[in-house]
Amino acid sequence: MSVPELAPRRTFGGVVAVWIAAAVLAVAIGIIAPPDWRAAWMAVGLGGCLFLSFVVQLSYGVVAGFIERVAAGILGALLVMGFIGVGFGLSTLFAV
Repeated sequence: MSVPELAPRRTFGGVVAVWIAAAVLAVAIGIIAPPDWRAAWMAVGLGGCLFLSFVVQLSYGVVAGFIERVAAGILGALLVMGFIGVGFGLSTLFAV
């Protein structure tokens, strides 16, 4: 007699949590950092999102699809931070 496996927890919430953290971090960097250093701090923020993505996915304890979930979290964070960074760049460019 085999024991049925428990249903794995949903892991998409961890990916979205990294995206939300990236948006909050990008807005904070855009407001706090001076315009000349904004791009450098965005790269540091993306590194923080990489670390956060690993921590969140490791805390789930689900082996299947680990690399895909981490990659989705980082790629989404890159896109979110990129769009927000472009917005801050355009606002700096057209500032009066």
